[in-house]
Amino acid sequence: MAGSGVFAEIRDGDGVFRYYSDGEWKASASGKSVPIINPTTRSTHFKVQACTQEEVNKIIESAKAAQKLWAKTPLWKRAELLHRAAAILKEHKAPIAECLVKEIAKPAKDAVTEVVRSGDLISYCAEEGVRILGEGKFLVSDSFPGNERTKYCLTSKIPLGVVLAIPPFNYPVNLAVSKIAPALIAGNSIVLKPPTQGAVAALHMVHCFHLAGFPRGLISCVTGKGSEIGDFLTMHPGISCISFTGGDTGVAISKKAGMIPLQMELGGKDACIILEDADVDLAAANVVKGGFSYSGQRCTAVKVVLVMESVADKLVEKVNAKVQKLTVGAPEDDCDITPVVTESSANFIEGLVMDAKQKGATFCQEYRREGNLIWPLLLDHVQPDMRIAWEEPFGPVLPVIRINSVEEGIHHCNASNFGLQGCVFTRDINKAILISDAMETGTVQINSAPARGPDHFPFQGLKDSGIGSQGITNSISMMTKIKTTVINLPAPSYTMG
Repeated sequence: MAGSGVFAEIRDGDGVFRYYSDGEWKASASGKSVPIINPTTRSTHFKVQACTQEEVNKIIESAKAAQKLWAKTPLWKRAELLHRAAAILKEHKAPIAECLVKEIAKPAKDAVTEVVRSGDLISYCAEEGVRILGEGKFLVSDSFPGNERTKYCLTSKIPLGVVLAIPPFNYPVNLAVSKIAPALIAGNSIVLKPPTQGAVAALHMVHCFHLAGFPRGLISCVTGKGSEIGDFLTMHPGISCISFTGGDTGVAISKKAGMIPLQMELGGKDACIILEDADVDLAAANVVKGGFSYSGQRCTAVKVVLVMESVADKLVEKVNAKVQKLTVGAPEDDCDITPVVTESSANFIEGLVMDAKQKGATFCQEYRREGNLIWPLLLDHVQPDMRIAWEEPFGPVLPVIRINSVEEGIHHCNASNFGLQGCVFTRDINKAILISDAMETGTVQINSAPARGPDHFPFQGLKDSGIGSQGITNSISMMTKIKTTVINLPAPSYTMG
């Protein structure tokens, strides 16, 4: 059960979850808390501390001091502690998954999968970090014209300092550890600011790192209102790097953060282009999986289907048949479609639906909503003047736009201000590669729905979808910088063999 057993110390006597600073679980001096609303019941289920700016200052000072010592810790030791944290996380998957069910209405089975996947990510990161960071480069000067071999250059990767990690509500554990593990193996310290919805799951995950025995101050987790500590954190001079996953807030952060490395993944409007020669059964299965998994609340969800007119009727018929089989209800019951995260999210989605209805879209199902729960809806004959054609619903509503040429599909994809992922369904690999090259997205999936993973694959967006690249290897490299030492010799020296 959440906040009990080995996790008992992360909760105070009033049931409010503590924040984590300097190796201890603490109550905020503010005396205030932030409620976490259960999307299913729409009532307060958990509460977390509302930390102050002064507490953030102390956390960052501790992180800076701890990082200096951590950078001197042998790589094998860093990896050993990460492996230990991964094992503890997987051992306690049940209470962490319970938090995900209550905080973000993630189906129970998917919640457990997220925790296990996160443990696997940490272990892989430990192994990969030892390999990447255990190697440097040796350069010699006479490879450049006009020079003799009088200089030897040694390069290595060194940590940046204090990394601020801000994950989103939809994967508050997995997308937190995808930032934490690379930062730690690279020798950095971590300040985690979890999302409000998902904060308790993140606090449980942090406690697994605490139980693994990491040094005091190296890992911190601060909770609170973004209006009070958000800008203070992202603009703090003690922060050396920001890794953020989320929405429009990331654009504001990037403008305010100053001259530090940024890793940003800011959402998408992932287009699915389906050609005449596609395997329609395969395409339909992936449209449903990609568009409706976790109620469409995924950055890499299929957000718009661009299907050739000649196969559109067949595709829509097959998708509708699959949509009818989706179960709708509570996350505890492992339903396919569960409540979206907040009432404001549900209202936004409804606004997109009503706009499409007013402008003549074909409703393949009756629009139905109860509280935060929205039944899956496929909208056919969507036109470019409808908001749903361009805006990201982050819910179980999927628009279908019928196209008459590949060029029309590519144009719609590239006209979006987003460019995270896209997908193409065709049996012609030559067409697939040409279309992939033409799509202005960070990743193109061929004959599969968009997805972030496996977690060691590069993951990045173009345009408003982000800055930099994620994936375990890329994240480790991004959270380090190159240090060079040059040995100047008194005379040219050559190895004779």
